[in-house]
Amino acid sequence: MLGLIPISSPDSLKKVLETLSGKWGDVVEDLECIQVKTMKGAMTNEVFMVTWPTKDNDFHHRKLLVRVYGEGVGDLLFNRKDEIRTFEVVSRYGHGPKLLGRFAGGRIEEFINARTLSAADLRDMEASARVAAKLREFHGINIPGDKNVLIWDRMRNWLRQAKSLCTPEDLAEFGLDKIEAEINLLEHELQDKCKQKEIGFCHNDLQYGNIMIDEDTNAITIIDYEYASYNPVAYDIANHFCEMAANYHSKTPHILDYTLYPGEEERSRFIHNYLSSSGEEPKEEDIKQLLDDAEKYTLASHLFWGLWGIISGYVNKIEFDYAEYSRQRFKQYWLRKPELLFSSQMYVSNTK
Repeated sequence: MLGLIPISSPDSLKKVLETLSGKWGDVVEDLECIQVKTMKGAMTNEVFMVTWPTKDNDFHHRKLLVRVYGEGVGDLLFNRKDEIRTFEVVSRYGHGPKLLGRFAGGRIEEFINARTLSAADLRDMEASARVAAKLREFHGINIPGDKNVLIWDRMRNWLRQAKSLCTPEDLAEFGLDKIEAEINLLEHELQDKCKQKEIGFCHNDLQYGNIMIDEDTNAITIIDYEYASYNPVAYDIANHFCEMAANYHSKTPHILDYTLYPGEEERSRFIHNYLSSSGEEPKEEDIKQLLDDAEKYTLASHLFWGLWGIISGYVNKIEFDYAEYSRQRFKQYWLRKPELLFSSQMYVSNTK
């Protein structure tokens, strides 16, 4: 059954699983009793649920999550050592699954007894309120080390990577020679125009597949921290809003439907729930300020994931139309830029 998990060194995975089973008294003498189920929806790694019978009880099964890292992805898009460190710290704060073991090319995590949210769940008022409160709590996590904003330097690094990978045709189609000027422009403009300056530990990829809910307690768990770093909290909220245009479990998971982007009332409600989760009723001007700033930061989200898609299309083997995904993100950037930066002169000088 372990042959269903495509890794270069299955023996290292078997060794970790045997060690864990022995630790819990569930000695798995016959590896064929292990069952493997593919978990769908991941776009960077491949994820599998692994189960086996607990000792002396064939009716109860031990459940673990095996995460196989995307080949080459960790070297280009994020630092795998930083991700593991973040995983361990976040786990200690009680915000996610425990790290149970590592093997060559992946890791084994605690299986959370909860379901992953669906695209529709993000529009449910009660579920959305719980996500907002959990995100506020997540932003308060204290990760040791550098707390500087990472988004701008990360995009510049991704741009260099994308240029080194791209064919001349892709380089021209995506207009990559113009993107560095856009990154510089956004960094300057958003730092200048956005009055909500709070920096927090941001998830940076809060799509519905990275949020789980315990249906008995309604507790929310945020998972998968590959891209987590310190950033403006307005950016993290903006990225969450952008993710509402996606349905990664549809027949066309790469297609984004921006008619589903939340309207002002829905965004305001989320931000109200986010701010009020601290126990105090937020001021209307604070809600409006974060609402306006988050909307501007959607531009950064479009560039960020546009670059991610270009790199992923060259290095990731998961079946997903990364190039088309990037086209849509860049298209949305150029479409919204004049409205959100409200500077026609600047837009004319930097437009395609």
